[in-house]
Amino acid sequence: MPGENLSRDEARERGELLSVTGYEVALDLRSAVGEGPADGPRTFRSVTTLRFTCARPGAATFADLIAPSVTAVTLNGRSLDPAAVFDGARIALDGLAADNTLVVDAQCAYSRTGEGMHRFVDPEDGEVYLYTQYEPADARRVCTTFEQPDLKAPYRFEVTAPDGWQVWNNGAGALDADGVWRFAETKPISSYITAVVAGPYHYVTDTYRRTLQDGSELEIPLGAMCRKGLAKHFDADDVFLVTKQGLDFFHEHFDYPYPFGKYDQAFVPEYNLGAMENPGLVTFREEYIYRGKVTQASYERRANVILHEMAHMWFGDLVTMRWWDDLWLKESFADFMGAFSMVEATRFTNGWITFANNRKAWAYRADQLPSTHPITADIRDLEDAKLNFDGITYAKGASVLKQLVAYVGRDAFLEGARRYFKRHAYGNTELGDLLAVLEETSGRDMAGWARSWLQTAGVNSLTPQVLYDAEGRVQELAVVQDAPESYPELRPHRVAVALYRRSPEGGLTAYAHTEADVSGPRTVVDALAGAERPDLVLVNDQDLTYCKTRLDAASLDTLRAHLGSVADPMARALCWSALWNMTRDALLPARDFIALVLAHAGRESDIGVLQMLHAWAESALVHYAAPAWRAEGGRLLAQGALRELRAAEPGSQHQLTWARFFARTAASDEELALCQALLDGTEKVQGLDVDQELRWALLGPLAAHGRADEAAVEAELARDATASGERHKVRCLASRPSAEVKAAAWEALVESDTLSNALVEATIAGFAQPGQRELTAPYAEKYFAAIERVWAERSIQIGMLVVRGLFPDLRDDPETLAAAHDWLAGHEKAAPALRRLVAEAADDLARALRAQECDAAA
Repeated sequence: MPGENLSRDEARERGELLSVTGYEVALDLRSAVGEGPADGPRTFRSVTTLRFTCARPGAATFADLIAPSVTAVTLNGRSLDPAAVFDGARIALDGLAADNTLVVDAQCAYSRTGEGMHRFVDPEDGEVYLYTQYEPADARRVCTTFEQPDLKAPYRFEVTAPDGWQVWNNGAGALDADGVWRFAETKPISSYITAVVAGPYHYVTDTYRRTLQDGSELEIPLGAMCRKGLAKHFDADDVFLVTKQGLDFFHEHFDYPYPFGKYDQAFVPEYNLGAMENPGLVTFREEYIYRGKVTQASYERRANVILHEMAHMWFGDLVTMRWWDDLWLKESFADFMGAFSMVEATRFTNGWITFANNRKAWAYRADQLPSTHPITADIRDLEDAKLNFDGITYAKGASVLKQLVAYVGRDAFLEGARRYFKRHAYGNTELGDLLAVLEETSGRDMAGWARSWLQTAGVNSLTPQVLYDAEGRVQELAVVQDAPESYPELRPHRVAVALYRRSPEGGLTAYAHTEADVSGPRTVVDALAGAERPDLVLVNDQDLTYCKTRLDAASLDTLRAHLGSVADPMARALCWSALWNMTRDALLPARDFIALVLAHAGRESDIGVLQMLHAWAESALVHYAAPAWRAEGGRLLAQGALRELRAAEPGSQHQLTWARFFARTAASDEELALCQALLDGTEKVQGLDVDQELRWALLGPLAAHGRADEAAVEAELARDATASGERHKVRCLASRPSAEVKAAAWEALVESDTLSNALVEATIAGFAQPGQRELTAPYAEKYFAAIERVWAERSIQIGMLVVRGLFPDLRDDPETLAAAHDWLAGHEKAAPALRRLVAEAADDLARALRAQECDAAA
């Protein structure tokens, strides 16, 4: 039988054959504490009773379970030999009746990789914490399932846990007199959004109340939890504030009451994702609990994630895609609704700026990779599904939905959503189901729109083309649209085009503005004819459409001198985005982009945009700058960061942001000495609080440049003997400039399977240091020799981390690119998901080499 993968065809066949009426799952988690087995994995008992009907009695199928061992399998009272029917991933079932009961008693393994039942031991106090994470298909690591989203069913859980623990599930529960936690049966949901959280978590409660449109009263118990060690940092009041604001917004606009009873939110350790929308028990990475001072952008990011997951309660949990092809039906909507609700219902009213500058940058990158795909993707199997949680499914889809709202109208869009929920509640849908309700509410033909925007890949570029008359006025302004040869679709765009000029006070402000429908290769915008000559022409002003915006030569010259004076923060963010895309496309030398950052970033008011500029500047230096200029570019960035740090308002979030950027760019003796002095307290910057997180940031460059040895790193850990401190320690130790250090890190990542997912990430982050290219160069050949074995032996999550994180992109030369292409040519039968990861990394490297040529010619 096949292994752990599941194909779309198999799922379709099983979905047509079966209907699931209910699950009863009993877990015994007492083995989570105490000594583990001398050999083999630490396991827990899982007993699943699965009730289902079969459309063709006598047929055969299979159930899904990944477990070290199975004790007993009973089908309709008939005992089956586990050795005969269980292959490690599937349980073969034959001779099915019309109504069936399957009981499986198994020993399932605790996870160190964030997949299935993850077990974490807190180094601070030795306490054990458990949580589950399943998407797309890891519920089968905890109980026996039919692991596909269209076989929904009610679930009823009971959990036996160590004394003193609390346990949470999707439904409300309590500890019974016999010491077992029993939970209310859920509504019909998919297996991948069931959840269990267990341990001595710190738990805070609140209540949400609302009078519904029919006059009834809705009351939702709220809960929020984290590890005990983080309790002193946990600002649950702010989490509850955003939660209540979001529930108000969605009840107001969806006209469908929250359907899953309680609403718990768990912040858990070593989490692979940002968060997961388990109904009634949302899980988040605990890094959203801030141990030190952070900027407003961090709180905005957390609010966005809270609201994104809340939108999933309707888009994804109540109504679920039939198969992972239509993953966008939940993720694109949640990404869009997260920003939409945040801007309209919370204090973070500039959220669309972050969306334009940050989220869409993710989408633009993904849409130019060889693995780009339509928003409605072709997902052949679970490995494909795992990799399609990408910038296209999330951010491009959300961008397209934003313009869909402009296309059909806000009221028609929201009314379509309301009909969609009521028509398909607790069911599964495909693209056509959504288009049908939008056609009803808008009167628009959605088929053409869907073909252009949902069923084709690639990103268009829009460039202004301006002709002036003898008096210097605009004679004709056109928008030129182009597309890559591989994806030549020229789409219809609703855009705003704005003309900017310098005001007497020196700022760049818009003086002429219009909206236009752009289609085909060239569209004339008649409304702007006769306008005075602009200093800057901005296509896609207000960020109405999804495109790469180009700049004409005069506008580019204006921005070189005056970008910081663009008055509107959204317009300024869009200018930065245009410049970054030009840099990535080898149309603007990397050193020019860095010069723009150094000249104008100090005037950036939006802290999220500033943080993005820092990340882009680093990437420009590391990947896109000519090698011969990197040292000079690094010196300029570090000096600029220190200058802005000293000039920033004491105690401000801008000061903190520049301090962190300085720590990441510090390289000279003088700069490193300042990092050490700030750590020692022998030098201070007025208003800068060097808290524990900033201490680790300052220690990072010292370790990477050989100024902090193992003893210094261990001493810092003694100050911060926490899970976060442990991750920082591992990263710092792996970053030291030593061949022995790199060899040890490689061994831990590639030849051993002892590190948890979080420590794998930390080790990779330390291993790959831009200033240590000569130390990591010998591992390029080893990488290509090892990755197929790593992919076969490790979980898909760890495989993805290793294959992506260790790709030798820092050895940025044609030989490395040729080696990647040779590997792809010689491994045509390798797992498609593995080939995709290598092809993506090779494409990034090819892009970097083109950009370096552009920069060298500057």
